[in-house]
Amino acid sequence: MDTKPTNPKDLIGSGKLPVHLWPETATVLGAMALLDGALKYGRSNFRAIGVRSSIYYDAARRHLAAWFEGEDADPDSGLPHLAHALASIAILVDAKAAGKLNDDRMIAGGYRQLIDGMTMHVQRLKDQHAARDPRHYTIADNPANDNAPGRALDAACTGIGCIMSGGCQHPEKCGRIGRCQG
Repeated sequence: MDTKPTNPKDLIGSGKLPVHLWPETATVLGAMALLDGALKYGRSNFRAIGVRSSIYYDAARRHLAAWFEGEDADPDSGLPHLAHALASIAILVDAKAAGKLNDDRMIAGGYRQLIDGMTMHVQRLKDQHAARDPRHYTIADNPANDNAPGRALDAACTGIGCIMSGGCQHPEKCGRIGRCQG
């Protein structure tokens, strides 16, 4: 990072905590999920009475898993799953800093050694399959996703089974040559 030699505040400020690196969008989402929790359980209850690590670890994992499986919003709150995951992690961080974290994590079981041992296989497998060029599917390929190739512009088709490239597999039923919702 460049500093101006003529401005002493640059020199002093550049050594402080760089809070500008944290995205404000994450703050917004985390704050909304914390509001949801405050309205249900009371503001800062995690700091006052403490929390168990496993409860908030599980919550963060469940919300991340739901998001990764294509569910953007939590059905109970209507807020993004990522908001709840951020709030869960923030609560763990805050409870630990406040001395209110009941640390009930698993006893060490060799996780780091397993990860280190398996990592060497990543490049080996990539090399082994280098000649292959399989299609890698993502959420964009999900028929329930409005952005997916093959997703209908309307629901007029009554057939079943469009291919993901967008071609209709049953033009006799819907008469379309392009995309349909079959």
